[in-house]
Amino acid sequence: MFAVYAARIDRDQPLTGLELGERPAPEARPGWSVVNVKAASLNHHDLWSLRGVGLPEDRLPMILGCDAAGVDEDGNEVVLHSVIGQTGHGVGPKEPRSILTERYQGTFAEQVAVPTWNILPKPKELSFEEAACLPTAWLTAYRMLFTNAGVRPGDSVLVQGAGGGVATAAIVLGKAAGLRVFATSRDEAKRKRALELGAVEALESGARLPQRVDAVIETVGAATWSHSVKSLRPGGTLVISGATSGDRPSHAELTRIFFLELKVVGSTMGTKDELEDLLAFCAATGVRPVIDEVLPMDRAREGFERLAAGDQFGKIVLTNS
Repeated sequence: MFAVYAARIDRDQPLTGLELGERPAPEARPGWSVVNVKAASLNHHDLWSLRGVGLPEDRLPMILGCDAAGVDEDGNEVVLHSVIGQTGHGVGPKEPRSILTERYQGTFAEQVAVPTWNILPKPKELSFEEAACLPTAWLTAYRMLFTNAGVRPGDSVLVQGAGGGVATAAIVLGKAAGLRVFATSRDEAKRKRALELGAVEALESGARLPQRVDAVIETVGAATWSHSVKSLRPGGTLVISGATSGDRPSHAELTRIFFLELKVVGSTMGTKDELEDLLAFCAATGVRPVIDEVLPMDRAREGFERLAAGDQFGKIVLTNS
């Protein structure tokens, strides 16, 4: 079957290890199901995989892609939960938690095999392309906001780095939930888009906010860390799920954190139940993922190049005809 896969690891030039071509189709096994992939979306995780983060060379070649929506063996339209190895998966109680493409072949292919436990019904209100955007970036944003930040309607939130998948999701979900959302970006066009999506104000990275916020959604890391901490009200919460600019900020702001009793919470992906809630939320409210571009699977390299350059606003989706 046709697939998009990591053939080599290159920490400095990750796209040199990206290959498009034939790979073996997945085989059925007890407790697992094979899904025909209709749409799959790109994440920064795919670029990190090409750098060897979470993917050692002895597991290559590895089909990339965490997210997908498609049709199962019984003809049902489904969405996949990307986290493998949680209790209930049927892959063994001692299975270490991982994401597709770390231990198991991913979704950038005609077919993918996952534990049957990981399959959820796709709401009829969502297209395959829309549903394929939800299991990683949108689920991460959902958990950051509503589980780990614990914000309520009327609260204020700063979203750093508008344009990325998680940040875009946080703006849209926050607006739909009645939050007062501020956003930052170095790019004027992305700030404008953030306003169109519901941010009350979009500022340049590092700019002083008109007020201190209840929570910060942080995925950028070192470049915005100090600004994130300084933007919180006393007792506020900073939730971090990524560090695309690096994970070693020059100013940790420890004095401000302990003196103002700020909370710093790490957040990774989300549970199957949270994905089910997110799917229902989108179906009921009309909230839809922001899609930057839809490409056929054989043009995946274009999508990877766009993601690596940081030119996208929202999700890049690959489809099988």
